[in-house]
Amino acid sequence: MSDVLKRFLKYVKIDTPSDEKNAQNTPSTPCQFDLAKALCAELKELGLDARMTEHGYVYAKIPANVPATAAVGFIAHLDVVSEPKGYGVAPKVIKYTGGDIVVGNGAVISEADCPALKNYAGMDIVTSDGSTILGADDKAGVAEIMAMAQYIKDNPEFRHGDIGIAFTPDEEIGHGAALFDVKAFGCDFAYTVDGEEIGELSYETFNGAAFTFEVEGKNIHPGSAKGKMINAVTVASDIISRFPEGERPETTEGREGYYFINDICGNVEKCTISGIIRDHDSAAFAARKAFAQSVADEFAATYAGRIKFSIRDQYYNCARVIEPVMHIVDAAAEAMRAEGVEPRIEPTRGGTDGSSLSFMGLPCPNIATGGHNAHGRNEFIPVQCMEKTVNILLGIISRFVK
Repeated sequence: MSDVLKRFLKYVKIDTPSDEKNAQNTPSTPCQFDLAKALCAELKELGLDARMTEHGYVYAKIPANVPATAAVGFIAHLDVVSEPKGYGVAPKVIKYTGGDIVVGNGAVISEADCPALKNYAGMDIVTSDGSTILGADDKAGVAEIMAMAQYIKDNPEFRHGDIGIAFTPDEEIGHGAALFDVKAFGCDFAYTVDGEEIGELSYETFNGAAFTFEVEGKNIHPGSAKGKMINAVTVASDIISRFPEGERPETTEGREGYYFINDICGNVEKCTISGIIRDHDSAAFAARKAFAQSVADEFAATYAGRIKFSIRDQYYNCARVIEPVMHIVDAAAEAMRAEGVEPRIEPTRGGTDGSSLSFMGLPCPNIATGGHNAHGRNEFIPVQCMEKTVNILLGIISRFVK
């Protein structure tokens, strides 16, 4: 069993779902400390100066053994999504021979839904048992960075400059970079290892914002409710209907932005709606936020004192920070080609820690882990893609040695 696979199977079994509802704490869930502690211990076992902060960030440095043009960092996140089920992961490795994969518990990975699956015939594929996500987002990135560090320790002749390693909590709820210590990390730039299909390489992300509507209702016995009841569930439904059907995640692609209502809960007395806004274009992003505010204003005028609306920016498109240093993207592309992987440089329909870190002075393109179907019960990753990613990380390092 390869080192990266062994690590990956270990890490996905450690529960780390983050929790948006507890986002005032970092990490939002105590269980993320379990993986952070394990990684810090493993890094120390590799002889590295590693530390874990009180908020669950893990940092380590591999000192240079030759002069280099830059100190290069690699970053992945500890947490996974909580829905669908993100805990109790039971991974399994199958020898894929072609066709659809029946994962179990009603989950099926089909060639129709995932055309890239046909590229992996003859490879070893890791899935969950179908009752949970797998957690390749981003424990594959964690395992690949750790396997990279293990390789460097085991091969002292490998030439490299200073290398930074960091693992962050709460990326899935948009807080991964909030307490990141860029200065102490000490790198000129870094790569988040948090993409999906092998070959993905991006330096452009969405601009992201999160919003919440809180609707206060008025409950009256339904038999005498006419003209008196204010049903918070009905009002919430009306609010949701104001957002364009053609601008949802399931109806958009490429550079098209969207509104995503991702949670609604409550009853007649009180109902809460949570959603996010995404757009690559900064002007369109501002317009989308203004639209959400106009919906709130409309309902606040109708239901005086019963509508509370809040919105916050989560991250911004990091392209304008990375474009002046495109050589770091070029280096990753060259490293991919050296491994027989054709890079696909395209905008990410999402965000990574690198989105925020780039604006904090640490330019961070994002590279693939090799996984597919993130955030779903049919998530999977080919072992050979993880192994190839480790080699790509090492290739990136080599391109900054003098």
